[in-house]
Amino acid sequence: MSSITSPQSIRLGIDFGTTNTVVVVLDEHGRPCPARFSFPHHAPSETCRSLLCLWQEETQPRRPTLQEAIGAAAIDAYLEDPAESRLIMSMKSYLAQASFRQTRLLGRVMTLEMLISRFLTCMMHTIGIDPARVSATVGRPVHFAGDGVDDAFGEQRLRDSFSAAGFGHINVALEPEAAGWRFAQRLDAPATVLVGDFGGGTSDFSILRFDPGATCRATPLGYAGVGIAGDQFDYRIIEHVIAPELGRHATYRVMGGEPLPVPVEWYASLGRWHRLALMRTPQTLRNIADVMRTASEPEKLQALMQVIDDQQGQALYRAVGAAKRELSHADRTVLKYAHRDIDIHREITRAEFEDWIAPDIARFDGAVETALQRAALPASAIDRVFLTGGTSFVPAVRDLFIHRFGAERVDTGGEFVSVAEGLALMNG
Repeated sequence: MSSITSPQSIRLGIDFGTTNTVVVVLDEHGRPCPARFSFPHHAPSETCRSLLCLWQEETQPRRPTLQEAIGAAAIDAYLEDPAESRLIMSMKSYLAQASFRQTRLLGRVMTLEMLISRFLTCMMHTIGIDPARVSATVGRPVHFAGDGVDDAFGEQRLRDSFSAAGFGHINVALEPEAAGWRFAQRLDAPATVLVGDFGGGTSDFSILRFDPGATCRATPLGYAGVGIAGDQFDYRIIEHVIAPELGRHATYRVMGGEPLPVPVEWYASLGRWHRLALMRTPQTLRNIADVMRTASEPEKLQALMQVIDDQQGQALYRAVGAAKRELSHADRTVLKYAHRDIDIHREITRAEFEDWIAPDIARFDGAVETALQRAALPASAIDRVFLTGGTSFVPAVRDLFIHRFGAERVDTGGEFVSVAEGLALMNG
């Protein structure tokens, strides 16, 4: 990406998400190019986990300085010394909540804007771009997360966070508008569009009126969202295939008493890679070892300890993700995961998978209905449906929209970078 170092203003689209952040750069020809994040011991990726780890180092006698790491490196830094570091997650979810102004970390008072700006500064350093030379369009949801939130307040704090990180010029645009931007460019007449934006941890359904000839090209009409998406589908596979092989249904005894189920929270953490990484503490491993002594299936709890202690989160999720993707175009697949004494080789049919995710599909359906009600529109008033994000390729998800709106009205876009690409193109 040679254009990154050119003397002209660098045009970016930044999708700062609750779970992941994506940066897309427009090259000299106006083409969107996703930035790649590289961290030691991790494969390069077009997404950066929205995580910030802070700790103190004494660079001078009696004068500690605050250090930071982001993304996958933030987890690594936290695990090196969990007692003396702080891991900050889900920063975006607090932007519109006026009750969260500041917090005390490592003996310092820090505002939310300070935390986000440190993440952004480190992120830009990681991809080698000076924020002062940037013209960026940043995404925001139609409605920020939380109850009783102030969306204008949330947007202002988002702007202030980017300003504090040294960005030269910032525009803010609606994320669903950005997700549908490329699609909307194909329109030659006004249209009412439902945009389904499936992220890693949340899914947003927005109804917008796109008018290619108007000054304001997109007008929000209705919105609804749910706190589930691709990660939840992964967890359904883990819950039914992986967790039983790691002792989920085992029991144990305390002082010879009645059998007790193993702690369910261990297996809830399997569904989130960063939570699994955070289980690698002496206390958690001791707790599992204590339970294992009287467990009905000690060998399976030993396997759980191996997964945690050997930091197998990424390998485990790769196997689960591969099975999920295969089921998007095949009637069945085999999930394969092997590590030391663990050898999981399990066939999964699409019918099984769809049965597991049925409660989640029902929540999507309810959210779509809510968006229609808020827009005061029947399904027949929706001219086109645009779905983006990896979850949109799951047949059961697509079938939900085909059933409601008809196959001829449903279209899809990029998996993980379409919002940031749309934001970058809006900045062109």
